Amino acid sequence: MANKNMDLMESSAKVRLGTSDKIIRGFGYAFITFYAVCCIVPFLIIVSSSFTSEAAIREFGVQLFPKDFTLEAYKMVVKSGGIWWSYLLTIVMTAVGTGVGLSIISMTGYALQRRDFPFRNAISFYIYFTSLFSAGLAPYYLTMTQTYHLQDSYFAVLLPLLMSSWLIILMKNFVKAIPHEITESGKIDGAGDMRIFISLILPMLKPALATIGLFLALGYWNEWYQSSLFLGSKVSVKPLQYTLYEVVNKVDALKNSVAGQFVDLGDIPQESVKMANAVLATGPIVLLYPFVQKYFISGITVGAVKG
Repeated sequence: MANKNMDLMESSAKVRLGTSDKIIRGFGYAFITFYAVCCIVPFLIIVSSSFTSEAAIREFGVQLFPKDFTLEAYKMVVKSGGIWWSYLLTIVMTAVGTGVGLSIISMTGYALQRRDFPFRNAISFYIYFTSLFSAGLAPYYLTMTQTYHLQDSYFAVLLPLLMSSWLIILMKNFVKAIPHEITESGKIDGAGDMRIFISLILPMLKPALATIGLFLALGYWNEWYQSSLFLGSKVSVKPLQYTLYEVVNKVDALKNSVAGQFVDLGDIPQESVKMANAVLATGPIVLLYPFVQKYFISGITVGAVKG
Protein backbone atom coordinates (compact mmCIF):
# COMPACT_ATOMS: atom_id res chain seq x y z
CA MET A 1 0.00 0.00 0.00
CA ALA A 2 2.84 2.35 0.88
CA ASN A 3 4.61 1.60 -2.39
CA LYS A 4 1.40 2.32 -4.29
CA ASN A 5 1.04 5.68 -2.60
CA MET A 6 4.64 6.52 -3.40
CA ASP A 7 4.08 5.64 -7.06
CA LEU A 8 1.01 7.86 -7.18
CA MET A 9 2.95 10.75 -5.66
CA GLU A 10 5.80 10.30 -8.13
CA SER A 11 3.44 10.09 -11.07
CA SER A 12 1.60 13.25 -9.98
CA ALA A 13 4.90 15.05 -9.57
CA LYS A 14 5.89 14.11 -13.12
CA VAL A 15 2.86 15.66 -14.81
CA ARG A 16 3.85 16.74 -18.27
CA LEU A 17 3.28 20.33 -19.23
CA GLY A 18 1.53 21.17 -22.45
CA THR A 19 3.09 23.27 -25.20
CA SER A 20 1.12 26.38 -24.22
CA ASP A 21 2.17 26.00 -20.57
CA LYS A 22 5.82 25.74 -21.56
CA ILE A 23 5.56 28.85 -23.74
CA ILE A 24 3.89 30.85 -20.96
CA ARG A 25 6.49 29.73 -18.44
CA GLY A 26 9.28 30.55 -20.86
CA PHE A 27 7.97 34.07 -21.39
CA GLY A 28 7.52 34.46 -17.63
CA TYR A 29 11.08 33.36 -16.82
CA ALA A 30 12.48 35.54 -19.60
CA PHE A 31 10.59 38.61 -18.36
CA ILE A 32 11.64 38.04 -14.74
CA THR A 33 15.27 37.57 -15.81
CA PHE A 34 15.19 40.74 -17.89
CA TYR A 35 13.60 42.71 -15.04
CA ALA A 36 16.18 41.39 -12.55
CA VAL A 37 19.03 42.42 -14.86
CA CYS A 38 17.50 45.90 -15.25
CA CYS A 39 17.40 46.22 -11.45
CA ILE A 40 20.94 45.03 -10.74
CA VAL A 41 22.81 46.78 -13.58
CA PRO A 42 22.41 50.34 -12.14
CA PHE A 43 23.78 49.16 -8.79
CA LEU A 44 26.73 47.47 -10.53
CA ILE A 45 27.42 50.72 -12.40
CA ILE A 46 27.45 52.62 -9.09
CA VAL A 47 29.89 50.10 -7.57
CA SER A 48 32.11 50.25 -10.66
CA SER A 49 32.12 54.05 -10.71
CA SER A 50 33.12 54.18 -7.05
CA PHE A 51 36.34 52.36 -7.99
CA THR A 52 37.00 54.49 -11.08
CA SER A 53 39.26 57.52 -11.13
CA GLU A 54 37.74 60.97 -11.57
CA ALA A 55 39.61 61.53 -14.83
CA ALA A 56 38.24 58.31 -16.33
CA ILE A 57 34.68 59.25 -15.34
CA ARG A 58 35.02 62.67 -16.96
CA GLU A 59 36.47 61.17 -20.14
CA PHE A 60 34.45 57.97 -20.58
CA GLY A 61 31.47 58.49 -18.27
CA VAL A 62 30.17 55.81 -15.93
CA GLN A 63 30.90 52.26 -17.05
CA LEU A 64 29.84 48.78 -16.03
CA PHE A 65 33.50 47.91 -15.36
CA PRO A 66 36.12 50.28 -13.89
CA LYS A 67 38.29 51.97 -16.53
CA ASP A 68 41.02 53.12 -14.15
CA PHE A 69 40.77 51.23 -10.85
CA THR A 70 41.43 53.31 -7.74
CA LEU A 71 40.46 53.48 -4.07
CA GLU A 72 40.83 57.24 -3.74
CA ALA A 73 37.09 57.84 -3.28
CA TYR A 74 36.88 55.43 -0.34
CA LYS A 75 40.10 56.81 1.16
CA MET A 76 38.68 60.33 1.04
CA VAL A 77 35.42 59.23 2.70
CA VAL A 78 37.30 57.41 5.46
CA LYS A 79 39.80 60.24 5.97
CA SER A 80 36.97 62.75 6.33
CA GLY A 81 36.62 61.45 9.88
CA GLY A 82 33.84 60.00 11.98
CA ILE A 83 32.61 57.48 9.42
CA TRP A 84 33.04 54.42 11.67
CA TRP A 85 31.43 56.11 14.67
CA SER A 86 28.57 57.14 12.39
CA TYR A 87 28.21 53.51 11.30
CA LEU A 88 28.07 52.38 14.93
CA LEU A 89 25.57 55.08 15.86
CA THR A 90 23.30 54.22 12.92
CA ILE A 91 23.44 50.50 13.71
CA VAL A 92 22.52 51.11 17.35
CA MET A 93 19.71 53.53 16.46
CA THR A 94 18.37 51.13 13.83
CA ALA A 95 18.38 48.17 16.23
CA VAL A 96 16.88 50.09 19.16
CA GLY A 97 14.32 51.98 17.09
CA THR A 98 13.20 48.89 15.19
CA GLY A 99 12.87 46.80 18.36
CA VAL A 100 10.97 49.41 20.35
CA GLY A 101 8.85 50.41 17.37
CA LEU A 102 7.86 46.81 16.65
CA SER A 103 6.85 46.30 20.29
CA ILE A 104 4.63 49.40 20.37
CA ILE A 105 3.12 48.88 16.91
CA SER A 106 2.35 45.19 17.47
CA MET A 107 0.71 45.82 20.85
CA THR A 108 -1.27 48.75 19.44
CA GLY A 109 -2.46 46.76 16.44
CA TYR A 110 -3.48 43.85 18.65
CA ALA A 111 -5.36 46.07 21.11
CA LEU A 112 -7.25 47.87 18.35
CA GLN A 113 -8.40 44.51 16.99
CA ARG A 114 -9.68 43.10 20.29
CA ARG A 115 -13.47 42.79 20.28
CA ASP A 116 -13.65 43.40 24.03
CA PHE A 117 -11.83 46.75 23.74
CA PRO A 118 -14.64 49.34 23.81
CA PHE A 119 -12.74 52.31 22.33
CA ARG A 120 -11.02 50.52 19.46
CA ASN A 121 -13.09 52.19 16.70
CA ALA A 122 -12.68 55.70 18.09
CA ILE A 123 -8.93 55.32 18.54
CA SER A 124 -8.56 53.76 15.09
CA PHE A 125 -10.43 56.70 13.56
CA TYR A 126 -8.23 59.14 15.49
CA ILE A 127 -5.05 57.45 14.21
CA TYR A 128 -6.31 57.40 10.64
CA PHE A 129 -7.71 60.96 10.71
CA THR A 130 -4.49 62.53 11.99
CA SER A 131 -2.52 60.85 9.20
CA LEU A 132 -4.38 62.94 6.62
CA PHE A 133 -3.05 66.31 7.83
CA SER A 134 0.29 67.88 8.61
CA ALA A 135 0.90 71.08 10.55
CA GLY A 136 3.97 71.97 8.51
CA LEU A 137 7.66 72.33 9.23
CA ALA A 138 7.59 75.43 11.44
CA PRO A 139 5.13 74.10 14.09
CA TYR A 140 6.89 70.73 14.02
CA TYR A 141 10.30 72.32 14.60
CA LEU A 142 9.01 74.53 17.42
CA THR A 143 7.29 71.58 19.09
CA MET A 144 10.45 69.46 19.01
CA THR A 145 12.76 72.25 20.19
CA GLN A 146 10.63 74.46 22.45
CA THR A 147 8.11 72.01 23.90
CA TYR A 148 10.08 68.77 24.07
CA HIS A 149 13.54 70.42 24.21
CA LEU A 150 15.11 67.83 21.91
CA GLN A 151 17.53 70.13 20.12
CA ASP A 152 20.98 68.46 19.80
CA SER A 153 19.55 65.20 21.15
CA TYR A 154 19.49 61.80 19.47
CA PHE A 155 15.91 61.39 20.67
CA ALA A 156 14.94 64.00 18.07
CA VAL A 157 15.94 61.44 15.44
CA LEU A 158 14.83 58.30 17.28
CA LEU A 159 11.32 59.25 18.41
CA PRO A 160 9.69 60.62 15.19
CA LEU A 161 10.51 57.42 13.29
CA LEU A 162 9.42 55.09 16.08
CA MET A 163 5.97 54.50 14.61
CA SER A 164 3.53 55.83 12.05
CA SER A 165 -0.21 55.65 11.58
CA TRP A 166 0.24 53.69 8.36
CA LEU A 167 2.31 51.00 10.08
CA ILE A 168 -0.23 50.73 12.90
CA ILE A 169 -3.06 50.28 10.40
CA LEU A 170 -0.96 47.71 8.53
CA MET A 171 -0.32 45.75 11.73
CA LYS A 172 -3.99 45.96 12.64
CA ASN A 173 -4.90 44.35 9.33
CA PHE A 174 -2.38 41.58 9.96
CA VAL A 175 -3.81 40.92 13.43
CA LYS A 176 -7.31 40.91 11.95
CA ALA A 177 -6.48 37.59 10.25
CA ILE A 178 -6.00 35.93 13.65
CA PRO A 179 -9.32 34.53 14.96
CA HIS A 180 -10.63 35.96 18.20
CA GLU A 181 -11.21 32.41 19.42
CA ILE A 182 -7.47 32.08 20.07
CA THR A 183 -7.62 34.95 22.56
CA GLU A 184 -10.71 33.44 24.18
CA SER A 185 -9.02 30.05 24.49
CA GLY A 186 -6.12 31.71 26.29
CA LYS A 187 -8.51 33.40 28.70
CA ILE A 188 -10.22 30.06 29.41
CA ASP A 189 -6.82 28.60 30.31
CA GLY A 190 -6.30 31.46 32.77
CA ALA A 191 -3.69 33.43 30.81
CA GLY A 192 -3.49 37.19 31.14
CA ASP A 193 -3.55 39.67 28.26
CA MET A 194 0.23 40.00 28.09
CA ARG A 195 0.75 36.23 28.24
CA ILE A 196 -1.82 35.75 25.45
CA PHE A 197 -0.12 38.38 23.34
CA ILE A 198 3.41 37.00 23.81
CA SER A 199 2.66 33.27 23.72
CA LEU A 200 -0.23 33.04 21.24
CA ILE A 201 -0.37 36.17 19.08
CA LEU A 202 3.27 37.06 18.44
CA PRO A 203 4.25 33.63 16.99
CA MET A 204 1.54 34.08 14.36
CA LEU A 205 2.75 37.57 13.47
CA LYS A 206 6.21 36.64 12.21
CA PRO A 207 5.50 37.73 8.60
CA ALA A 208 3.96 40.98 9.86
CA LEU A 209 6.86 41.64 12.23
CA ALA A 210 9.35 40.98 9.44
CA THR A 211 7.55 43.29 7.02
CA ILE A 212 7.04 46.20 9.41
CA GLY A 213 10.46 45.66 10.97
CA LEU A 214 12.00 46.05 7.52
CA PHE A 215 10.14 49.33 6.97
CA LEU A 216 11.32 50.65 10.33
CA ALA A 217 14.92 49.53 9.78
CA LEU A 218 15.05 51.17 6.34
CA GLY A 219 13.60 54.35 7.79
CA TYR A 220 16.27 54.58 10.49
CA TRP A 221 19.11 53.53 8.20
CA ASN A 222 18.27 56.08 5.50
CA GLU A 223 17.47 58.92 7.91
CA TRP A 224 19.20 62.24 7.35
CA TYR A 225 16.46 64.88 7.37
CA GLN A 226 15.79 64.84 11.12
CA SER A 227 19.54 65.00 11.71
CA SER A 228 19.87 68.08 9.53
CA LEU A 229 17.10 69.81 11.51
CA PHE A 230 17.97 68.97 15.11
CA LEU A 231 21.58 67.76 15.35
CA GLY A 232 23.78 70.84 15.31
CA SER A 233 27.45 71.46 15.97
CA LYS A 234 27.14 70.35 19.61
CA VAL A 235 26.68 66.75 18.46
CA SER A 236 30.04 65.28 17.45
CA VAL A 237 28.79 61.98 15.99
CA LYS A 238 25.93 62.07 13.52
CA PRO A 239 24.04 59.29 11.71
CA LEU A 240 25.66 57.69 8.68
CA GLN A 241 23.52 59.21 5.93
CA TYR A 242 23.99 62.74 7.20
CA THR A 243 27.73 62.19 7.62
CA LEU A 244 28.03 61.01 4.02
CA TYR A 245 25.90 63.96 2.95
CA GLU A 246 28.37 66.31 4.64
CA VAL A 247 31.30 64.58 2.92
CA VAL A 248 29.75 65.22 -0.50
CA ASN A 249 29.10 68.85 0.41
CA LYS A 250 32.71 69.31 1.54
CA VAL A 251 34.06 67.90 -1.72
CA ASP A 252 31.74 70.11 -3.77
CA ALA A 253 32.67 73.15 -1.68
CA LEU A 254 36.38 72.43 -2.18
CA LYS A 255 35.89 72.17 -5.93
CA ASN A 256 33.97 75.45 -6.06
CA SER A 257 36.08 77.36 -3.54
CA VAL A 258 38.29 80.32 -4.33
CA ALA A 259 41.37 78.15 -3.79
CA GLY A 260 40.10 75.77 -6.45
CA GLN A 261 40.40 78.55 -9.03
CA PHE A 262 44.18 78.82 -8.53
CA VAL A 263 45.11 75.24 -7.59
CA ASP A 264 44.68 72.17 -9.79
CA LEU A 265 42.03 70.09 -8.03
CA GLY A 266 41.34 67.80 -10.96
CA ASP A 267 42.35 64.67 -9.04
CA ILE A 268 39.74 65.16 -6.32
CA PRO A 269 37.24 62.31 -6.83
CA GLN A 270 34.07 64.38 -6.82
CA GLU A 271 31.78 62.02 -8.76
CA SER A 272 33.34 58.79 -7.50
CA VAL A 273 32.93 60.01 -3.91
CA LYS A 274 29.19 60.24 -4.52
CA MET A 275 29.17 56.68 -5.85
CA ALA A 276 31.27 55.46 -2.92
CA ASN A 277 28.81 57.08 -0.53
CA ALA A 278 25.95 55.21 -2.21
CA VAL A 279 27.80 51.90 -1.84
CA LEU A 280 28.68 52.53 1.80
CA ALA A 281 25.12 53.60 2.58
CA THR A 282 23.27 50.75 0.86
CA GLY A 283 25.73 47.89 1.23
CA PRO A 284 25.08 46.80 4.84
CA ILE A 285 21.29 47.15 4.71
CA VAL A 286 21.16 44.86 1.66
CA LEU A 287 22.31 42.02 3.92
CA LEU A 288 19.08 42.37 5.90
CA TYR A 289 16.85 41.34 2.99
CA PRO A 290 17.72 37.61 2.90
CA PHE A 291 16.75 37.25 6.56
CA VAL A 292 13.40 38.98 6.01
CA GLN A 293 12.54 37.53 2.62
CA LYS A 294 12.13 33.97 3.91
CA TYR A 295 8.99 35.01 5.79
CA PHE A 296 7.40 36.11 2.53
CA ILE A 297 8.16 32.88 0.63
CA SER A 298 7.70 30.30 3.38
CA GLY A 299 3.91 30.14 2.91
CA ILE A 300 3.09 30.72 6.57
CA THR A 301 -0.68 30.88 7.12
CA VAL A 302 -1.38 33.44 9.81
CA GLY A 303 -4.29 32.69 12.07
CA ALA A 304 -5.17 29.23 10.80
CA VAL A 305 -7.76 27.48 12.99
CA LYS A 306 -7.97 23.79 13.47
CA GLY A 307 -11.51 22.80 12.52
